[in-house]
Amino acid sequence: MTKKTALTILSLLLCLQTFAQHTGDAGRLKRLTMFEDSLAHLSNKMVNDENDMERKNANYKFIPTLVQALRTDNSFAFPFDSVKAVTIVKSPDNRFRIISWHVMNLDGSYRFYGTVQMNTPTGELKMYPLEDYSPLIKNPEDTVTDNRKWYGAQYYKIVPVHAIKPYYVLIGWKGNTVKSTKKVLDVLSFNNDKPEFGLPVFDGNHKTRKRVVFEYARQVSMLLRYIPDQNLIVFDHLTAPDDKMKNHPETYGPDLSYDGYKLKNGRWSFVETLDMRNIPDNTDAAAGAGYIDPKKQAARDRASVPVN
Repeated sequence: MTKKTALTILSLLLCLQTFAQHTGDAGRLKRLTMFEDSLAHLSNKMVNDENDMERKNANYKFIPTLVQALRTDNSFAFPFDSVKAVTIVKSPDNRFRIISWHVMNLDGSYRFYGTVQMNTPTGELKMYPLEDYSPLIKNPEDTVTDNRKWYGAQYYKIVPVHAIKPYYVLIGWKGNTVKSTKKVLDVLSFNNDKPEFGLPVFDGNHKTRKRVVFEYARQVSMLLRYIPDQNLIVFDHLTAPDDKMKNHPETYGPDLSYDGYKLKNGRWSFVETLDMRNIPDNTDAAAGAGYIDPKKQAARDRASVPVN
């Protein structure tokens, strides 16, 4: 074989390899786009349909369809932008992303669903399904759980913390009942590469919490957002309308003052009565720019989407 022939063969092989790669990428993109269309239709139904059974049936179809989509090679990079009912947040270090959503029950409560999808070097699927165990978690602020006993929520922000044991703060909306709504600060860490939720890192009011749960009246809204420039999580101070209702968090609402958690040495210390004039008004999702409360969005969508 001459040198010229060898170079010709090598060039042909490189061309074939490039063609195969591009063809494969196009095939994957087409496959994922088809799944995305199906997921968008099902998710719209599972959130907006007024019939309880129809919502749940749509969700039961949505879950295996999502798993099939994620099994496509390199699905981690696909954003699923048109699937509006789910929230997809990627960790800033690109290590994983969390896909989470809710389905409203007939009594006005919520059940949450989700998965932690890892970013693998080969592009193959590695994920940890999240199973909502909330009704059986009696003391959520004191409990460490795994993905099979998850304190369900729909997350909209991931804050990485570089400590002796690295972890991520998850900021999420939890819904609750017809009377009250909850938001949550949870913690995700990895032990032997498996997810674990809850870590005793929130200090304040003579107690250390593994996660922080806020409950307030359903008809009001609550600010809960992260200020990266100050390593600060800020939130509305919630109070009862009067002393008689102190034991009824479903009546609580913002009193126009703000508290927070300040990061220091890998832990979060409670800070009372923050001066919001010193806090930049950035476009953090929880402030409302880019994040839509699923409960309010569902109500708006139901008013505009016809029921078949």
